[in-house]
Amino acid sequence: TELVHIGDEISWYYDMEKPTALKVIREIRPKYAQEDGGVLIAELPARPVEKGNAGPGLIARILYDKFVNHLPLDRQRRIFKSDYKVEFAESWLSDTVRNGTFWLTSPYDSYVARILSCGYLQADETPIPVLTKDKKGKTHRGYFWVYHDPLSGTVIFDYRKSRSREGPNSFLSTFKGILQIDGYEGYNEIIARNGLSRAGCMDHVRRRFEKALEYDKDRATHALDCMRDWYGIEREARDDNLTAEDRLALRKDKVAVSMEAFEKWMREQVRIVLPKSPIGSALSYALDQWAHFRPYLEDGRVELSNILVENAIRPVALGRKNFLFAGSHEAAQRAAVVYSLAATAHRHGCEPFVYFKELLTALPGAMQSQIDNFLLPAWKP
Repeated sequence: TELVHIGDEISWYYDMEKPTALKVIREIRPKYAQEDGGVLIAELPARPVEKGNAGPGLIARILYDKFVNHLPLDRQRRIFKSDYKVEFAESWLSDTVRNGTFWLTSPYDSYVARILSCGYLQADETPIPVLTKDKKGKTHRGYFWVYHDPLSGTVIFDYRKSRSREGPNSFLSTFKGILQIDGYEGYNEIIARNGLSRAGCMDHVRRRFEKALEYDKDRATHALDCMRDWYGIEREARDDNLTAEDRLALRKDKVAVSMEAFEKWMREQVRIVLPKSPIGSALSYALDQWAHFRPYLEDGRVELSNILVENAIRPVALGRKNFLFAGSHEAAQRAAVVYSLAATAHRHGCEPFVYFKELLTALPGAMQSQIDNFLLPAWKP
């Protein structure tokens, strides 16, 4: 009121309301001359990249396509050019990934803090090739160590440069409770140091008996039939939405005696089969792991297998086939952040693109104290 309009300040950025619609959003901010000679103009809304030309939806699309749809940035660049007639430099796309991941790191760190305070985790690991300056023409074999809290549905990818024990030793340094893993010995030190209870994975046991089917059909079939019954009881518990207490009661009623008889049968059979045969190997591995199924029979939270964390890892294998490697150790850790949030969103039935977009829209204007408001399952689109 009573001011003189002296022009408009116009800025713009690309954005996407959904993954298949690229738009140019124009923001018009009127400028007004003040009586004292000053100029009055509204502040720009907070965006992921200050004065940048990538809005939260576009950044979300690029992250989604790279880490969920496994599209390398050069392939995305060609798609934008052919489908939308817009040319983005691959270096600009790379910077956009870096800038987007910057904002997702805060909720990632909060998810990490949350799972380390829970009392039961599943863990597994998978390799990721990484380009490094000290190995020209070759890739470094890095690893994603993956941790899953079945109760909260949180999945965390933690990048480390190797598969050594230093990975879990560092990440799980404050964790107390039950750790469910396969037979890999890299977790042994942290289990001993923190006094963790180790839970076994029945899927790893089952797969060895499946491999022994052609060698010894009768013994392998007997083992698989027993396990099929146990998996069926777990499926029944899930379908009925049983509490941990009710699941434990069901296991004591229908599984405990069967597992005890199965262990006795294995000890009898392992003495009469060839030790290095497929069935001998399956029996030996199962017996080595059998003590680690005690937590399953003592705590209703513990799953029969590690399949849930293995499912979270599968997208990495698809990604490796497409983008082949991470460009650096830093890029591998950025990938870990996005993989974590995407896997957690999937576990809660939330579309990762929607989650990324709304995080990238809200976080630039949020306070650090508000980060927990954006964590699943409390956060809603």
